[in-house]
This record gives sequence, C-alpha cells and structure tokens, in this order.
Amino acid sequence: MYFVIEGQDATGKDTQAAKLADYFRAQGKNVVHYAESGTASTNEFVKTIAELNYGSKNDIDKRTRALLYIVNRYEQFKKYAEPALKKDDVVIITRYWFSTYVYEGYGTGVSRTLIKRLHKMIMPERYFQPDKIVILTLSDEERQKRLISQGKRSKEFFKSQQAIYGKKINDAYLKVAEEFDIPTLDTSGTPDEVFERLKKFWNV
Repeated sequence: MYFVIEGQDATGKDTQAAKLADYFRAQGKNVVHYAESGTASTNEFVKTIAELNYGSKNDIDKRTRALLYIVNRYEQFKKYAEPALKKDDVVIITRYWFSTYVYEGYGTGVSRTLIKRLHKMIMPERYFQPDKIVILTLSDEERQKRLISQGKRSKEFFKSQQAIYGKKINDAYLKVAEEFDIPTLDTSGTPDEVFERLKKFWNV
C-alpha cells in the first residue's frame, strides 16, 4: 500500500505519518516512511539538497528551488519507495509534488504548467498512483498557534514567512484539492484524535 499525506505547514503531516507507520509496523508489516522535503533524511545527497532549499539564507532563484525539490523527490522515490512497492511493503510519504505546485507555483509564481509538466516528464508513473492520499487542513488561527509553539527551531523559509504566505498557501491547497479531486481532512484536535479520524477516513 502506498500512502501520501500532504498539506500546509503545521497541519500535522509528520505526526500522522509517524503514527501510521507505527500502526502498520505493529501489525508486522514492513514500512518505508520518509518526508519528501529531505530535511530529516539520513541520505547525505538528499539532506544536502534539502539544506540548500531550506537554509536560512534564501537567495536561491525560485525556479532553481523548484528543480531542487524535484531532484530530491525523484531520488527518494527511486531509492526507497519504488523497491518497497515492488515487495508489497507499506510506503508512507509526507508531502507530494503538490507541495512544489503550491509553494513555488501559487506561492512564488513559478509556472504551474511548467511544474506539472516537469513532474510528469521526470517522476515514475507509479509515483502518481498512491493507494490513499489526503490533504490535511487546519484553520489559519490554529496553524499559527502550532507554529508559535514550535518556536524558532525550524529554519524553513516559508515557516519564517507565514504572515505573507499563510492564507495564500491555505487557499492554494484547497484549490489543488478541487483541481485534482483530492480528499481533505481537518486536523483540529489532539494527534490521537486526528489519527483515529484518519484511520476511519482511509478504512485501515
């Protein structure tokens, strides 16, 4: 099974993905779980690319940033997800190509048509065929509370620009959900409460 959890910053993607991974491991299943951002990757190449994109000095051209995201996306899918799927293991990916479509397309103005075309050209066909996919949503007020609670631990560019991008990105994710017919799930409440909703939502 191939799961994708997407959504705006602070909607709980990583938390829910980790809970889902633990849930399947407890059933004795082999699980491959990673975040496409690459910031927590143990792979030196992937982490280096992520550092270029998420570093505190953000003077990278917006198209360059979009291309770097695709590099990490392809590298991780080919190295981790594709072999696991061939063995019928569980694959859980946090974020998806929609992140680049939203943040670089709607957010910074890179052509969304170009972003879509590049992904179709580069990513394997299986990448676009998740068995389960969801876009997590949360009110901007609740997201801001979560971001404040995270403090200054994150260096991610867009987290430092929430006042500018927050509403735009929220609106963009809703547009993406409609454009690509992707279900959404509200993540208000405790992580455990959200996970129970997610399991029922996906019938797992």
